[in-house]
Amino acid sequence: MPSGNSIAEPELRAMLPEGVGMLVTRLPLRGSGAAELKAMLDALEDAARLLGDAEPHLIGFHCTAVSTFAPEWAAGIRQRIEAATGLPACSTADGILAALDALGARRVLLATPYIEEVHAREVAWLGSQGIAVVGGSHLGIDRNAEMARLPPSAILDQLRAAARQAPGAEACFISCTAIRSGGLIAALEDELGLPVLTSNQAMAWHALRRLGLAVRRPGFGRLMTL
Repeated sequence: MPSGNSIAEPELRAMLPEGVGMLVTRLPLRGSGAAELKAMLDALEDAARLLGDAEPHLIGFHCTAVSTFAPEWAAGIRQRIEAATGLPACSTADGILAALDALGARRVLLATPYIEEVHAREVAWLGSQGIAVVGGSHLGIDRNAEMARLPPSAILDQLRAAARQAPGAEACFISCTAIRSGGLIAALEDELGLPVLTSNQAMAWHALRRLGLAVRRPGFGRLMTL
């Protein structure tokens, strides 16, 4: 998980059922430039081995911007973790694709807090996976700590505007593990009539299924009831 992220841990813990534990370590990330995102992976094996000492059932790499940086990155991250620890692994990108597939969504609205180059890379990554971004926007925020301070109302405004401008979407995707999006899911689904996916929700759902736990978590959107 990125070093500056203060949101993902509480959101993930809220989405996990009783009896499922979560251990976390950090990788340095202090900005959103390409060099900084790439450098986050320099300590990947060391961080994975620290978690591996506790013998978890699954290790997740949880950063949307890095795991979606290029089409081959998610698989590479997963393989590096598994090679370093001998344990199963997954990434945020894996969860996003599995969740969109489960929802049957191929046309999405994309709301991100990112700077333009990160948002554009994610649009391209989704396209490479057969997912068309039919509307959405980005907010130009560079650092995780700033993303954490983003009011949820700003995310609501993004998706409402996107839904007005681009009818025909099959799902809404709120990308980024560092923004306060979990509490918006149910209300947005009711308002827009579309399934709403977030990075933290996708990781929680995917990790549970990788563990063989098809647990429904009402209150966190349609995905968490599948």
